[in-house]
Amino acid sequence: MKNTLLGSLYLILASSIWGGMYVVVKVVVSVIPPLELVWLRYLVAIFALLLIGFITKQKWRIKKRHFLLIIAIGIIGNTISIVAQETGTMLSTAQMGAIITSSTPAFMVIFARLILKERLTIKKGLSVCLATIGVFLIVGIGNMSMSSTLGGVSLIIAALTWALMSVLVKRLPSDYSQIVVTTYTILVALIVLTPFVLQRLHEINISQLTHPTIWGGLLYLGVVSTAGGFLLWNRGLQMLNASSGGIYFFFQPLVGSLLGWLVLGEKIGSTFWIGSILILLGVLFVIRENK
Repeated sequence: MKNTLLGSLYLILASSIWGGMYVVVKVVVSVIPPLELVWLRYLVAIFALLLIGFITKQKWRIKKRHFLLIIAIGIIGNTISIVAQETGTMLSTAQMGAIITSSTPAFMVIFARLILKERLTIKKGLSVCLATIGVFLIVGIGNMSMSSTLGGVSLIIAALTWALMSVLVKRLPSDYSQIVVTTYTILVALIVLTPFVLQRLHEINISQLTHPTIWGGLLYLGVVSTAGGFLLWNRGLQMLNASSGGIYFFFQPLVGSLLGWLVLGEKIGSTFWIGSILILLGVLFVIRENK
């Protein structure tokens, strides 16, 4: 019971942090393009994680049989998912980014069945259907621009890949420190992104990076959202099964939508809320199933 409550708290905190992340990304991405932004936030995060790791005297050794799994997690979750997420947020809105990626729990149910052999029930299947319909309502209905539609597609890719990554994390032994796992997976992403980013860094206006809003946003994304959020999420997943752990991802759109409205003045239409309600219903079905 204690592990369940602690795991739930970790996942709620991680999801809430990421809800605020969409608003920060929407501001910072106006100055730093998505690919370069992911690279910079990882650069900040890796220094923060290494510092935490050495202070807490972590054991950095990973068994050879888990190398490929670490690399897969780094590429699928920390590279493809995050780049797709920030691209989608740039092309659409912070609220759409938070809501569409909240379909992740439903996709986690599918991957948990395929990879971890967790039981797929009628309620879990229904949750996937409701969440999928909700996503298509948000992306494909209403007077949306081509930019918003492309952003929505990119955000669906982000949700799918993050769900797959979250299930793959469960394949790692629970005795591995999450500080070590998170550091290695972010290092993989940093290595993969570096060749693509270095040739484009000159396009960033360095003078704009000195603005408090921009460097403050980078620190939030690197230290709080990436280092802190990933640590909390991975640790929480180790304490709960994959399909149950994904439920707490829904705290992300609640925080993201609220902050998008309060900070950015974003407006939302009826189809947006209908889609959001369907996703929430899908998540609630899984909650009832686990009860």
